[in-house]
Amino acid sequence: MDYFAHETAVIDDNCQIGKGTKIWHFSHIMSKSKIGENCNLGQNVVVSPSVVLGNNVKVQNNVSIYAGVTCEDDVFLGPSMVFTNVRNPRSAIVRKNKYLKTIVKKGASIGANATIICGNNIGEFAFIGAGSVVTKPVLPYALIVGNPAQQIGWVSEYGHTLNFDEDGFGTCKESKEVYGLKDGTVFKFKSQ
Repeated sequence: MDYFAHETAVIDDNCQIGKGTKIWHFSHIMSKSKIGENCNLGQNVVVSPSVVLGNNVKVQNNVSIYAGVTCEDDVFLGPSMVFTNVRNPRSAIVRKNKYLKTIVKKGASIGANATIICGNNIGEFAFIGAGSVVTKPVLPYALIVGNPAQQIGWVSEYGHTLNFDEDGFGTCKESKEVYGLKDGTVFKFKSQ
């Protein structure tokens, strides 16, 4: 094995787990799931069949990642955050063939106890605040909070709020990288 799994973790047959990944206490990795390299899955995490996690994904304690969810590289899933995969679940009605897909794009962070309603993709480097309930798609670099979640600003790839001047330029206070805002879209300028 090129990965670590705590002795209490359950790893089903026919799943892929990348080199350097760590799977902690009481977690369950189901068959047909695919987990990239250098991921960290905390205590009591469930990865359902056909879920895909990219490289360097951090999943905190008590997160269930249901069928239909894909997390690209460098995604952060905070403690006890929630994904759904059916919009109108009923115990007596089987809707396994109606799972909606949700993609969490590269570098996005989802805070503790947030809920992502299925079918709503999360853009690159977006930041979902703790306890937020996401009911619509999220733009790249968007800062989202509340119930229902609303965009209140923009963040850098380092997770700092971006303040744009009258010309549409903003600088990350940590990385000093420069971003542009044009027509409701944020982009990062390439380094020289």
